[in-house]
Amino acid sequence: MFPSGPLPIPTLPQPIDGVFAHVFAVPGSKSITNRALILAALADGTSRLSGVLHSDDTRHMRDGLTELGVTIVDEGPTSLRVEGGRGRLRAPARPIFVGNSGTTVRFLTALACLIDGPVTLIGDAAMAKRPIEDLLQGLRQLGIRIDCATGCPPLTIHGGTWSGNAVRMRGDRSSQYFSALLMAAGLAPRPVTIDVEGHLVSRPYVHITTRMIADFGGHIDEDVTNTGQAQFVTHPRNAYLARSYVVEPDASSASYPFALAAVSRGRITVPGLSAAALQGDYGFVDVLARMGARVTKSESETTVEGTGTLRGIDVDMHDISDTVMTLAAIAPVCSGPTTIRNVANIRIKETDRLAATVAELRRLGQLVEHGDDWMRITPAPITPAIVRSYADHRMAMSFAILGTVRPGIQIEDPSCVAKTYPGFWADLAACYPEGSTRPRWTQ
Repeated sequence: MFPSGPLPIPTLPQPIDGVFAHVFAVPGSKSITNRALILAALADGTSRLSGVLHSDDTRHMRDGLTELGVTIVDEGPTSLRVEGGRGRLRAPARPIFVGNSGTTVRFLTALACLIDGPVTLIGDAAMAKRPIEDLLQGLRQLGIRIDCATGCPPLTIHGGTWSGNAVRMRGDRSSQYFSALLMAAGLAPRPVTIDVEGHLVSRPYVHITTRMIADFGGHIDEDVTNTGQAQFVTHPRNAYLARSYVVEPDASSASYPFALAAVSRGRITVPGLSAAALQGDYGFVDVLARMGARVTKSESETTVEGTGTLRGIDVDMHDISDTVMTLAAIAPVCSGPTTIRNVANIRIKETDRLAATVAELRRLGQLVEHGDDWMRITPAPITPAIVRSYADHRMAMSFAILGTVRPGIQIEDPSCVAKTYPGFWADLAACYPEGSTRPRWTQ
């Protein structure tokens, strides 16, 4: 149970030898869990998913699919049995609540286009401000009728008929629009050509989608048009193939223990996450290596060790944008400024993450310059403060890492981590050595 009110983050005591070693078991990937749930729901027969993440976002996805006729049963702490197939899908009796889960609302919007009858998706107050119009315009090009008054949820999809076979969507908003469309279009009545207008943001996440579609028996061609733009072509089938599927640990969530090792002269190993990881955010360890941390990769795990020196960096984080705040939050302990570029897309996440990060760094006394798609952080002494969370899990977890090495930092809303990582505070507390003052939330 989460404490109410601001949560003080105790600083880690320095061990006698200057280094602590810890194994930090990160839960399953939210991105992969929610994709696996969609693909298993569209696969005829029984799929078994292991290593799944249980969080607010995955719960909303699971509940939504259940409302649409899919049977999902727990078979263990991180294992699910999914009885899927297009023949099971039906229009729900009531609106489906998606909370503030972006993957849920986007993926279910596209999936609902395969269902005869209206499907209404509603969210919380924050979701009502999150744009989805680009995806809706793409689906309308396929002949789908969608009612949406504001360009943000709530929305109602009237599916069942795909009269079009070509879509053009701008690529600089959200890769999830393309992932949603690709998974649903794999069951369309005819091949669908999807042209990307401009640069495709967070491209590694689309590659996760196409690889997982292949794992479930589908096929997507990726090409480049004469104008140099990315293009995807689906090869539809009646259903995906049911299978057993293992969800790898969440690389975005792993950025927190990796950053903790880098700033604390610790040595932290994350099992199950290796250089073969599907997730682009695994590239965050390479950023830490450029900054001076020691990174060791094996076939079964990754270890980051702080060396006592962490340099500021100038880095384009367009393709690993969910780790932007992790880097920004540890920038105050670096020698020299850190510049993060090409991340305009983080402005339409759970909050305007660029503006929020700038505001909280300044609250902590840091010198920050910024533009529409960049920020530059020049380290300064920390001003003790309560860091606002903006109901954003990544704000809370990122700045908690800074609090482990700089005194006086409190997190305004610790409960918001339940969106993707309910066990974060307990896992962080386990990094504190025996005999030290333990974080309050473990007592």
